[in-house]
Amino acid sequence: MKNRLLITVIAAVLLAGVAIGYTVLSGASPGEAANSVPLDSGPRLMVLSNGKLSTVSRTDPGGSREVTEQRCDRVYGAAGTISCLRPAGALKAGELAVLDSDLKELRTVPLTGFPNRTRVSKSGRMVAWTLFVDGHSYAANGFSTSTGILDTKTGTLVRSLEEFTVDGLAQRPVDSNFWGVTFTADDNRFYATMSTGPHRYLVEGDFAAKHLKPLTGLDNVECPSLSPDGTRIAYKKAVDGDPQKGWRVSVLDLATRQITQLAETRTVDDQPAWIDDHTVAYGIQRDDGLNDVWSVPADGSGSPAVLVPEASSPAPW
Repeated sequence: MKNRLLITVIAAVLLAGVAIGYTVLSGASPGEAANSVPLDSGPRLMVLSNGKLSTVSRTDPGGSREVTEQRCDRVYGAAGTISCLRPAGALKAGELAVLDSDLKELRTVPLTGFPNRTRVSKSGRMVAWTLFVDGHSYAANGFSTSTGILDTKTGTLVRSLEEFTVDGLAQRPVDSNFWGVTFTADDNRFYATMSTGPHRYLVEGDFAAKHLKPLTGLDNVECPSLSPDGTRIAYKKAVDGDPQKGWRVSVLDLATRQITQLAETRTVDDQPAWIDDHTVAYGIQRDDGLNDVWSVPADGSGSPAVLVPEASSPAPW
């Protein structure tokens, strides 16, 4: 019994160290974020500033920001629902915290792993998350992910998409991984990435049926993000199909299957976020280890520009 307790404590401490390191990388700066300034009413963007949940005005995203004391490793929000992947504590593994717009805690889900992605459906009902269980990069060999979904209305919790059946596969490949969920407007269907062997497929999911369907001819689609109008998916596409060469932000038209590479030529290891139907945002880490949120037109025109300096995890709010 004492040995088991010791192992549990050591594991928790290690998870805490991982979470602290991730927060430094994903936040604004090694020191405290800029002083919090109350914002006027109007459309906002949610971001993380030095690991703290913050909001900025969409009309002046590079200006003042309102900073809360709520800490997250990753965050996303919609329609009054906030998904916060919280860092681990000294004697506690990480967790998913579902919060309302006043940061009141609605539900928590204990998790074990390295926080990586999270999304909330447009209605605020569905919450998804991805963790690294083994490894810490999609470019590495042998990584393992865990992706789950919570229906906040019914309380239905799917801890791993590995519980779902996959169309055309009598038996799910043992090396399969899932990550990067994005929801459609009906709160039941969603898109995600499924990898097996050297392939990374775009799959369409049915939450009620617990079923996944790979979309034919759409290899090399990672971390999908559905546009507000539901017609396009922004995603990261491995250069020459090799993640070790980095990723380019691209947009897929679901009706025509046409793929448009966006004007950002640097590697982007993030799940893009749509600011509106015409603009895609994403985080890029600087040489000093800090992050900025950048944006680029979704039609391939223009050039990338800093949207929110010293921030990460953008979401329209």
